[in-house]
Amino acid sequence: MPLFAMGFLLVILQPATGQFPRACANTQSLMRKECCPPWDGDGSPCGELSSRGSCQNILLSQAPLGPQFPFSGVDDREDWPSIFYNRTCKCEGNFMGFNCGECKFGFLGPNCTERRLRTRRNIFQLTPSEKDKFLAYLNLAKNTPSQDYVIATGTYSQMNNGSNPMFRNINVYDLFVWMHYYASRDTLLGGSNVWRDIDFAHEAPGFLPWHRVFLLLWEREIQKITGDENFTIPYWDWRDAEDCVVCTDEYMGGRHPTNPNLLSPASFFFSWQVICTRSEEYNSQQALCNASSEGPILRNPGNNDKSRTPRLPSSAEVEFCLSLTQYESGSMDKMANYSFRNTLEGFADPRTAISNISQSGLHNALHIYMNGSMSQVQGSANDPIFVLHHAFVDSIFEQWLRRHRPMLEVYPAANAPIGHNRENYMVPFIPLYRNGEFFKPSRELGYDYEYLQEPALDSFQEFLIPYLEQARQIWAWLVGAAVIGGIVTAVLTGLILACRKKRGGTSSETQPLLTESEDYNNISYQANF
Repeated sequence: MPLFAMGFLLVILQPATGQFPRACANTQSLMRKECCPPWDGDGSPCGELSSRGSCQNILLSQAPLGPQFPFSGVDDREDWPSIFYNRTCKCEGNFMGFNCGECKFGFLGPNCTERRLRTRRNIFQLTPSEKDKFLAYLNLAKNTPSQDYVIATGTYSQMNNGSNPMFRNINVYDLFVWMHYYASRDTLLGGSNVWRDIDFAHEAPGFLPWHRVFLLLWEREIQKITGDENFTIPYWDWRDAEDCVVCTDEYMGGRHPTNPNLLSPASFFFSWQVICTRSEEYNSQQALCNASSEGPILRNPGNNDKSRTPRLPSSAEVEFCLSLTQYESGSMDKMANYSFRNTLEGFADPRTAISNISQSGLHNALHIYMNGSMSQVQGSANDPIFVLHHAFVDSIFEQWLRRHRPMLEVYPAANAPIGHNRENYMVPFIPLYRNGEFFKPSRELGYDYEYLQEPALDSFQEFLIPYLEQARQIWAWLVGAAVIGGIVTAVLTGLILACRKKRGGTSSETQPLLTESEDYNNISYQANF
């Protein structure tokens, strides 16, 4: 299977999704601060001749940020991606991609007009052949160079403000490891100084939307290099698990017979090399991870610090987390209380929702429990269990969205930590995605979870989804207008009846001034998903 997919790759020239587009990783693009590559379909920038998109100035959010990052102009990720590019492709309709050559999530076809809903399944519900295919796809990604993306090996200033580009090729799997590292790395302040209290993908409101996009892009990349359009990421439901049941050679790799920190030689992943795990070394050198190999995957599940994470999360803890009505609260960081996001991320107690950074719950608990590569934030995506874990975390986020049906305004527009406001672009994705764009049900993004599936929508209901979403965003205004209209109608009706009563004794004929054919008090607007 991997050999077939490798061969198929040679004839695939579609754009990928990730960090720096290869077409823009050059002196001319960096000096012009423009990343608007041509679409192969018509040769025009952003496919403009085919009305797919056009090259536009980037509109950055001006909303104030929280106090966690007290600097300005010291980190390339501030106001992403304006340090590198201030003009990129803005795609129209259902088109997407760094050159508008792809379809938005949930759409397909030559004109991106066909809807597609894929289902993510429990890894233990896969057939043996499906499971083996998934493992083969992971290995293929680890051994396939990214055709359209490269990574930065230096900061913008180290590139002499663009005149000396510093980029490197990378394989498809490690591209996503590097992106996770780059979003969560420390700020390099010069000399040996760094600022650690910064993370564009964790510890703040964007944690769940960011990882949602990350998985969608990863999933799409696997679909491309394999030619398997139906591929979806499986999830591991770790609720109430006694141990790491996916840590076997049949699945994600068993324990080495003589070294408990390594994977079994019989595992698919025994020979995998990790990248971006030496954060202190990069900090001391004031350098970025350059994706050099740094040794094998480390994992010793269950032999972690029990005082921090005594066990894997329970169903009761997940259910309590889902009962929380506030998505975000307070300082909107890891000190937030009664925050669904902070409780699910694991910085708040999953039984009280009170912040407790000395413990690791829910999402964090799984990372700590793995006691190895997964336990260090910047390099955690090296372990392929990462995608199984985060797919299940995303499914809990999806449950919360369906249960509470929040409006977009529930996601903070201002005063969140840097990079996490609603209209901020997510680091380090190009094409650009805003945090708020992924604060909506997964079915609108083209996927569902097997254990959350609802009755299938017919084609007419599918057609209505985008309009229902618009109605959902303004329903409060519409209901308010209806209520005000009802009050005005009632007052007018009262005045009319009073006038009729007053004139009743002097006139034998009363002319109705207001018909009752329209019942304004019964008007209501609802949007169901």
